[in-house]
Amino acid sequence: MTVTPIAVALKTMTLLLGGAITLYSFRAFRRTGSAALRALTAGFGVVTVGAIVAGVVDQLSTLDPGVALVVESLFTTIGFAVILYSLYVE
Repeated sequence: MTVTPIAVALKTMTLLLGGAITLYSFRAFRRTGSAALRALTAGFGVVTVGAIVAGVVDQLSTLDPGVALVVESLFTTIGFAVILYSLYVE
């Protein structure tokens, strides 16, 4: 079984769903001006961009596939930290 088409399909779904979540949280931020929603938007945006960057690194670079995993994990960690921060900011 070839994993690449499945991985590309899942990355595409991550992009679409993450983009939708980021868009709706941004719209909510613009409507309310809430600092928490601004941070939430940034956090989801970082996680989504990380998935895209990791996919590009994995598919289009000559780097070891482990590098893509590290890149995605870094973006996910930063994004989740920002999302956690959004739960505490007022």
